[in-house]
Amino acid sequence: MSFRRLEVGGITYTSINYKGFLARRWRTRNDKKNMTKVRTRFAPSPTGFLHLGSLRTVLFGYLIAKTEGGKDGKFILRIEDTDQKRKVEGAVEALVDVLNWVGIKFDEGPHIGGDYGPYIQTERLDIYKKYIDELLERGEAYYCFCTPERLEKMRQEQQARKLPPRYDKACRNLNKEEIAAKVKAGEKYVIRQKMPLDGEVIAHDELRGDIKFKASELDDHILMKSDGIPTYQFANIVDDHLMDITHVLRGEEWIPSFPKNILLYQNFGWQPPRFIHISLTLNKGGGKLSKRQGDVAVEDFRAKGYLPEALINFNVLLGWHPKDDHELLALDELIKIFNYRDMGISSPVFDLEKLDYINGYYIRQKNINDLVALCQPYLKNILNKTTDKTKKSDQYLAKVVTIEQERLKYLSEIAELTEFFFVDELNFDKNLLAWKKMSVDDAKDNLSKLDDILANIEEKEWNKENLEKVIIEYLKNNDLKIGEYLWPMRVALTGREASPGPFEVAEILGKSETLQRIKQAIK
Repeated sequence: MSFRRLEVGGITYTSINYKGFLARRWRTRNDKKNMTKVRTRFAPSPTGFLHLGSLRTVLFGYLIAKTEGGKDGKFILRIEDTDQKRKVEGAVEALVDVLNWVGIKFDEGPHIGGDYGPYIQTERLDIYKKYIDELLERGEAYYCFCTPERLEKMRQEQQARKLPPRYDKACRNLNKEEIAAKVKAGEKYVIRQKMPLDGEVIAHDELRGDIKFKASELDDHILMKSDGIPTYQFANIVDDHLMDITHVLRGEEWIPSFPKNILLYQNFGWQPPRFIHISLTLNKGGGKLSKRQGDVAVEDFRAKGYLPEALINFNVLLGWHPKDDHELLALDELIKIFNYRDMGISSPVFDLEKLDYINGYYIRQKNINDLVALCQPYLKNILNKTTDKTKKSDQYLAKVVTIEQERLKYLSEIAELTEFFFVDELNFDKNLLAWKKMSVDDAKDNLSKLDDILANIEEKEWNKENLEKVIIEYLKNNDLKIGEYLWPMRVALTGREASPGPFEVAEILGKSETLQRIKQAIK
């Protein structure tokens, strides 16, 4: 078969070397499209929260734009809202907000404009209609008048015969007169893509290489629904072409649609972008991330107190790894070293412990004033419980946050970890005072001895280092067991089995409240 026949839309691909043509033509065009102008996009449906998996896709798309395209690389937001039933009001604004929060900003989009708009699909319906008409005129698409009832009956019969659900092409060969009559009669219709009947389609993925598809197994899928709204698959291709998108990054679940996409580019005579299908992130059980199994929305992690730099750092490692094994990387560092060609195709596993580790690292990098500001929203309810204005001061908060900075995995932990610093009176089970096999009465006796020692320490010498020196020297000089004194002291000051050390806590509480809590524990 000649190049010309296939180019103008030959639709019976029997006995042709379609494989060789498509693979050769696509590669040539991709090579020709040397990334002097790199444009990538994120094209979500406005259906709610930003999934962690979507953040990963956004991040990789953004990094490709900025690494491959340099300062001229563009990252575009396009809203694919053709499914109006699932649209959630405010979803676009929420999306832009959370991506701004993690540090990813768009160069074009519905919220900022650009030269390639409109950037919302429902505002581009006339554009899609034009290209649908072009396909119909060239015989590369066709009217389908099959009713939902007929299609459902067909699917049931296929299932009963254990056949894959696929349209039976009943309307594929209707002539112009039959079509005109049905349209005139008011019969509802959709527009379907006319797929090749034979041969092989090869589509090239940047990570996976050539992927082969049997033409006989490809369905004549719907391009435009009966309400005149295009399907995601069709609108996507038209928009990517008209917006000069150079790289399309999407999940591997779209691979079955890959040959249909490429054939549309073929039908129009358009140059395809580079396609990059990334693997899905899995949970530890090997399944898809699901809300039922825990948080999956970026907004949830934000609310819990995960830092944007941690979420960026963690997500980039789900499918890509720096060559020098240095894993703690900020976004500006990633822009310098990221290369999508180094991405893997095996499914990464979401490891919450690793995310906690990375988040803890970035928490420890914060200067104390910034960290206090980040922690304050989580301390608001606790601060309302105290009548002591001193405990609401920036100075006091800085001391409290500092003592937990090394231990924090995420910011919301600060409330539970530090609540005992802010209450006016501790309430706890006095049995906690006993260390190992000692009795509660013995623990109280030991606290009385410590009370006497602490009362003699002057306010100006009331600091962690001096408190520790005085108490430890006393215990050693009297051949006393350290645990039998420091354990009750810590419990008396915190009301907890697990907490910072007693000297650190006593320094922050101050002399007066330290002695008051010890006396309360002895009662």
